[in-house]
Order: sequence, then C-alpha cells, then structure tokens
Amino acid sequence: MSEPLWTPSPGRIAGANLTRFIAYVNERCGLAVDGYDALYDWSIASPADFWESLWHFASIRHSVPYRSVLENPVMPGARWFSGSRLNFAENLLRFRDARPALISVREGGEVDARVSYAELYAMTARLARFLTESGVAAGDRVAGFLPNRVETLVAMLATTSIGAIWSSCSPDFGFKGVMDRFGQIRPKILVSADGYFYNGKSFDCLERAAHVATEIDSIERVIVVPFVSAAPDIDAVPKAIAWQAALANDASEIAFAQLPFDHPLYIMYSSGTTGVPKCIVHGAGGTLVQHAKELLLHTDLGRDDVVFYFTTCGWMMWNWLVSSLIAGSALVLYDGSPAHPDAAALWKMAQDLKITVFGTSAKFLGMCEKADVHPAADFDLAALRTILSTGSPLSIEGFEWVYREVKQDLQLASICGGTDIVSCFMLGSPISPVWAGEIQKRGLAMKVEAWDESGRAVVGRKAELVCSAPFPSMPVYFWDDPGDRKYLDAYFSEYPGVWRHGDYIEMTPRGGVVVYGRSDATLNPGGVRIGTAEIDRQVEALDEVVDCLVVGQQWRDDVRVILFVVLRPGLVLDGALTAKIGNQIRRNTTPRHVPSKVIQVPEIPRTISGKKVELAVTRIIHGQEVKNRDALANPAALAAFYDLEELRD
Repeated sequence: MSEPLWTPSPGRIAGANLTRFIAYVNERCGLAVDGYDALYDWSIASPADFWESLWHFASIRHSVPYRSVLENPVMPGARWFSGSRLNFAENLLRFRDARPALISVREGGEVDARVSYAELYAMTARLARFLTESGVAAGDRVAGFLPNRVETLVAMLATTSIGAIWSSCSPDFGFKGVMDRFGQIRPKILVSADGYFYNGKSFDCLERAAHVATEIDSIERVIVVPFVSAAPDIDAVPKAIAWQAALANDASEIAFAQLPFDHPLYIMYSSGTTGVPKCIVHGAGGTLVQHAKELLLHTDLGRDDVVFYFTTCGWMMWNWLVSSLIAGSALVLYDGSPAHPDAAALWKMAQDLKITVFGTSAKFLGMCEKADVHPAADFDLAALRTILSTGSPLSIEGFEWVYREVKQDLQLASICGGTDIVSCFMLGSPISPVWAGEIQKRGLAMKVEAWDESGRAVVGRKAELVCSAPFPSMPVYFWDDPGDRKYLDAYFSEYPGVWRHGDYIEMTPRGGVVVYGRSDATLNPGGVRIGTAEIDRQVEALDEVVDCLVVGQQWRDDVRVILFVVLRPGLVLDGALTAKIGNQIRRNTTPRHVPSKVIQVPEIPRTISGKKVELAVTRIIHGQEVKNRDALANPAALAAFYDLEELRD
C-alpha cells in the first residue's frame, strides 16, 4: 500500500502528550529531537536519560529519591531507580476530586455504578483498613476471583496500598484452574464474587470459592462481593465476610506503604495449556513507569478521556487498563459477553458513554465484520479518537474494515506485548501515520529487533522478536523458582542476555512492525518456517469462515500443515470450499502455506483471554494428553480434535 490509512492532523500532533514530552526532553537534556523516530533512537541510545525524564514528566510520586536510574545494565539483573521508595496505588490515586473515575457497565449496556475519584479513594481507604486489621502485611498475597467490576479495582488498590501482592483470575475458571494458580501462591485473603453474568445467563462462583478456601489452608478470610444477588448467602463459604461488612469502618486516609522500586506488585500467570502455569511476579516501580509511558505518551491519555478495554481480570490488559487512573481518565469497566444482546452492543456503549479510547481484540473486530456490523452508520462515534487492538495480529483486512466501517479520522493502534512484561513491545504513536497491517512503532526505550537464525537484526524479513537491552517491566522473578531456572529458560535460553519473546515479527523500513504469531507454534513443512498467523489472516478473510486454527502434524519424516475451520451456521465443508480456501492462501502467500488437510470443527478452543491454543491441539493430534483444561474458556471444544479419520492418510 502506497498511502497510509490515517495521518494525524497538525492539531492532533500539536496537542499530544508525546509532543509535549519531546519539547520537555529537548529542554531538559539539551537535545534537538524532532518526531517519533528521533525520540525512539535517543531513548535507545540513552535509556537512563529517557527513563529519568519520564519519571519527572509523569510526576512519579515517591518518598525517597533514587540514587541511580540504571545500575548493572544487563539482562537479567538490571536495577532501576535504585534507592527509591514509592507506592503503586498512591500514584494511581493521585486525583481525589469529583470527576468520574469508574463507570461500571453490566452486560447489555446497563450502567450500574459511577464512581468519582474521591469515592474511589474513600472505598480503597476502608478496605485497606480492613486488610490491615486482618493481619495482611507487605508481601502477603491477596487473590481476586472476580469479574471486571468496581470492587475488583478497589481490592487491587487496597492490597497494593499496604504493599501486599495482588493476583486475580477470571470467575469463569474452573476449580482446578483456580487451584493451579492460587494454590501455588498461597494467598492470605480471597476476594470472590458471588457470581457473574455471561451471554444473558448468571453463573455461581460461591461453590468454587468455598472449595478453594477449604483446599488452600493459607486463606484466612474470604470477602464476598455481591454481583448476581444483592445479598448473597455466604454461610456455606468458610471464613466469609460480606463486602459491605469489610468496608464498614470510618477510615478516610490511606497510609501508603513506601517500598523499594522492585517490590512485588502483581503475580500473573502463563496460559497453562500445556502444564501448570508459571507464576510471573511483576514489580511495582517497573510496572508503574512502563504503564505511565504507554498510557500517557503512546495512548495520549488525559483527564477528559473515557477509556474502555474489553478484558477479564485474568488477562494482563486489565492491569494495563486500570493504570489509566494515573492520567485521571474515566475508566469503563465492562463485564460479560461483548456480543450480548448482539454484535453491536459495545459500539452502542461507545456512543452512549462517549468513549474516546476503545480497546478490543483482532478477534472482536473480525467478528463484527462477519456479523455485518456498521458502527459508523448506526452510532454516533464523534468522541472516539483511538481504537486499540491486541490479543492476536490484526490483518490488513481488519485495518481496512475499521477505517471503512468505524471512522476515518481515527488512530488504530495495534499493540503487542504480553503477560510476561505486563506491557507492550510495540504499540501506537499518536503523532505518526497508520499503515495497514502494521503496528505503528516500537515502544520507546524498548530495543526491539527481529533476529534471524544467526542472531543478526534484519529488516524486511520475518524473524524472532527479541529485546536486546533491559527495560523496567521485566518480571522481578517467578514464584517458587529456585535459582531462577524457569525464568532464565523462558526468556534467555536461546540468546543469553537477550530477551526472546517467542513471536515472529518483521521490521518494516518505515519503523513499523508486522506480527506473524507465535514462533513456538511455527510450522516447518519441508524446512520452511511459516507463522500460523500468515495462514490465519487469509482464511479469516473469507466470508464462509467464522474462525480457524492452524497446526503442524508430524507426517512421514516431515511436517504437514493442518487447517481447522469453523464455518457460518448451515455451511458444510466440501471440495469447492476447500479449493477456495487453498486458492486464497496460495494467491496471497506461497504454495507452501496451503494446508495438506482442511477439516471442519464446531469450535476453536481458546484460553480464557481469547487466544487460540495451537499447542494443545497439536498435542491431541499426536496422541498426547492435555492436562490443564481449566485454562481454557471452552474445554469441551477439544473433543472434536481426537481420533480424526482425516489425519490418518
């Protein structure tokens, strides 16, 4: 494509936080930076100067100043802002006025709570008092088994305000999935909803919460949050107390615990589809400065913004979203199905709440296209200025659909990072053009490169995503990992001292990034490396196909490509459609990308956060067991992949 899909107006550029930051560093550091690429180059060449400038630009609140910005600049082992002491929650609760902080939306669009910054602070103070009086101290774990609600955010802020560690998972996890996570970290407090809603139905949480509280003997109290019922029966839950009772005190101020920069903040989890999830521990300071950079500079948030991201509390995008409080924005917390009562529900919500930043996934945008949704024609989206998309690579067709059907004057920022860094490697730039199929830019001070087989950085070729210089939001460690063996193996086994993330990317001459999907799900037919996303984006462009999944099958001393498809209701895969799929792939990629087999299945298995589980399906078709089914949103979908006749010839 010779022209960008969107170019920011001079006014948009002039008013951006990023433009103010460029002016700030030019004055502070005696520079003459002009534009994003020059700023990026400086941030890579002078990381300590960049992060120190960001610290001051974002007004990071702290009680003890740092003695050094960066010590021992290697991976792993770099130390950031040594000597400083701060509190994560204090930085998010810097505003205490009457402006809106949270808008809680039930499935279907009903707003059931509006909370100001002053009210959010007051609720957090009361819960922090309860936790402290319950014996929770710095380093203890508080676990949330909760939907995306006001109470969830209050619980996180109260936990981190006293230096305890917050960990959460979505309430649609089964008992084993919860135990695989919380059983490892042994929380002192469990905060559980009584239930949740999805697709027009309510589901109970208390039976599982009671079972978890019985099995994990470290749990001393269970705080039950009413959601499905106004007054849930908590008698069957051991050590239970109602949410209202936990907040029934007169605390009005928070004694924010002042802790080292790398004090543990969050414990997050790998997907756990092929083994027990890894427990990834993130530090308070690293998370704070990285999120401040991404939300203030890359996303351009301010006090007048209304920010939404469709996410559960088991996905890192929830942690990313709630850090938007640092900008004083209003956060929309939505819980339930994104397609209830219909596929246009979230666009109607965007209209009604005047959302300015709309966060979603490539899967959702593709679903809207398949469902023939026309947001621009049906809704007033005048307030909307940015769409964020993550979860999987957004296709060229997905980019084009947004600009055709949603809005023309709009920044579409595809972003990519992960739970491992609770942030992004590549994301948007509000002062740069948008090109179809490309993530706009590498994140500031993130030395992201595409490395070929010999470990050389390449441009214009598909290669491994690496980050070859340290950054603040690296995990501080894995839970229960003596000698950091799991940690080192996860990121540094391929290239010692260089973070290998496990994705294939291509750096473009414009400084953008194309993502091809997981390199650990790579197909190698005839020794040629193929990213699964290369096939996905071609197949999902067909009207007949609702969803798909690509895996490699070991076959006669080689690997053959197997494509599973979910078709529109009423359609059956036949020779003509199989040929159409093959022609679509061949025409837009190469003959080697064309699958050896195309097989229709009723549903594609996905994790709770919506990611396809290629590795689990690969195990099944090779006769291996998939143990951790509770990590899946739809574990019953796996049944269709066993004993397939089509894979025997």
